[in-house]
Amino acid sequence: MTDILTYGFTPAMLPLDTQGAPARVTAAHKDRYELVCEFGVCFGRLKTSVYYGGGLCLEEFPTVGDFVTLNYNNRGDSQIIKTLERKSFFSRFDPTPGRGEQAVAANFDYVFIIQALNQGYKSFNISRLTRYLTAARQSGALPVIVLNKADLVDAEERAGYVKEAEKAARGVSVYAVSAKTGYGMDSLGEYLKPSKTLVFLGSSGVGKSSLVNAAAGEEIMTTGEVREADGKGRHTTTHRQLIMLSSGVMIIDTPGMRSLGMWDVSDGLSETFADVERYLGKCKFSDCGHRSEPGCAIKSAVESGGITRERWNSYQQIKGESKSAAKYAEDKIAYLRNQKELHKKWGKEGRIRDKAARKNSR
Repeated sequence: MTDILTYGFTPAMLPLDTQGAPARVTAAHKDRYELVCEFGVCFGRLKTSVYYGGGLCLEEFPTVGDFVTLNYNNRGDSQIIKTLERKSFFSRFDPTPGRGEQAVAANFDYVFIIQALNQGYKSFNISRLTRYLTAARQSGALPVIVLNKADLVDAEERAGYVKEAEKAARGVSVYAVSAKTGYGMDSLGEYLKPSKTLVFLGSSGVGKSSLVNAAAGEEIMTTGEVREADGKGRHTTTHRQLIMLSSGVMIIDTPGMRSLGMWDVSDGLSETFADVERYLGKCKFSDCGHRSEPGCAIKSAVESGGITRERWNSYQQIKGESKSAAKYAEDKIAYLRNQKELHKKWGKEGRIRDKAARKNSR
């Protein structure tokens, strides 16, 4: 038997008259989910009439970290019947054409935004950090910036990187650490508490797997070598998964993302770029394009040093991507229909595989 409370579940999460046993999603494999519940580890599939009833999605499709209820089956896959309300949620724009929003993780307390202080190829990148920060703030969880591989730079360089990150993040805690040597790892202790869930976000090669191992105090994840020429490495995480450490801390690890496409990040954008948005609406003309128009408040702010040109460009890029993503939301029925067809395809493939497996086992 497993105590589901240790996985962050509380009875208050269950609406009145909810049926089924509570469980948490620990991994997602297309149409099949790995779960943990009071009966232990099991696998489950979505109940068709609940998730696809009437041609529309009646429940949010689960993702890693979600709490769900299920009809438990000790002889095969259980049946997932409801996705419980989320306290935090992270999604991105799916790079696959026509997919729209892609769920990444749910119900986490902290988002560790990880960058590396590599020599040669500078993994530290303010533009990339700002993109992750915008999405993290949108999620509803607390963002934390972790600059890994601090052992590769001297103390003066390290302090400079921290100061630069703090200036861009505005109020977000920044820590320089080394998963390899243990430097600074004790400073993360306030976040590594039992029943707390963390999301690790960062491009390939920043040392996410090494940080998981350092936090666990043992090697539980395979790490990949990083090429000295460009600082890049193999993707050692192949799918999103929730890892329970012996300390009771849970970490949702995500595959290294070379690009983070924005979905709806309006709230996160306002928090991350409050210094930029305070100039909006103060131009001489209401339809100002912020290029060469007279009386442009943005242009004046850039010229006076109120904001940098780079920061304004970053704001425009992220906002533009978010607007593009919003077009998918305007045609939500078509989007959900596409999701339904996709999951039906995966379900059919899964049934064919199961049938073949049963036949071969005879």
